Amino acid sequence: MEIRRLTGAPPPHSPVVEGSVVSRDGSRAAVWRVPEETPLAVLLNGEAFAVMMGTPADLEDFAVGFALTEGIVDRVEEIASLRIAEARDGLVLNLRVDPARVAAVEDRRRALAGRAGCGVCGAQTIAAALPRPPKVAGPLPSIGALHAAYAALPGLQAMNAENRSTHAAAFCSLAGHIEQLREDIGRHNALDKLGGALAREGRNAAGGFILLSSRISVEMVQKAAVLGAPFLAAVSAPSALALRMARNAGMGLAGLAGGDIMIFETASIRETAA
Repeated sequence: MEIRRLTGAPPPHSPVVEGSVVSRDGSRAAVWRVPEETPLAVLLNGEAFAVMMGTPADLEDFAVGFALTEGIVDRVEEIASLRIAEARDGLVLNLRVDPARVAAVEDRRRALAGRAGCGVCGAQTIAAALPRPPKVAGPLPSIGALHAAYAALPGLQAMNAENRSTHAAAFCSLAGHIEQLREDIGRHNALDKLGGALAREGRNAAGGFILLSSRISVEMVQKAAVLGAPFLAAVSAPSALALRMARNAGMGLAGLAGGDIMIFETASIRETAA
């Protein structure tokens, strides 16, 4: 895949703003880092496909991961080229793919701009918004591995440490080590970026598990299944629809329950020695 950037330096992902911190004792001047939010226009062969609101970082990973998890391509090798260019008030990501692939995903073309964190805005039919997930299979993490990954996640969220507003998606080994992590103001975008990063390394998520700093919605299960993850963990609980989708895919789910971990009935976790 050929990648060309037709832009200068990307805007900062956590710009500084001024304000005041107010308490019962009064107020004081302060500065704060906030997450940048930029319209990202995804084009397929020069034609508009979607506009997502996202953080202007790791754009190559986002474009590749978006193409994979939205079913535009099945393999990164099917993307001939990617051009990233500036546009008025945003950025353009133009993917060159086989025209037959574009025709096949016409029902998923997004007519409206996606909100920050939106994953199915503009999908034109219910069937297009809720495609059947692929079946996943692979070894499952132990409780100890899950605890290790949950404990490590906050310290590796560099953007969130600055702006306290961005989501993270991490790929973890079966031992609970976080091997790859991507962040974005949109939780779906963060997972797309993670998928793109893994694909560009020539691997998927079948050999470990994915950990999210956000809730588990049905779209996150769909995307994780496309990436081959047999297990998806998050800091919050899944929706009922997400649970049903995960059961159909054969995927295990977990969420935090105070200081404990809730394992949902879609999978069983093997306890191993520390």
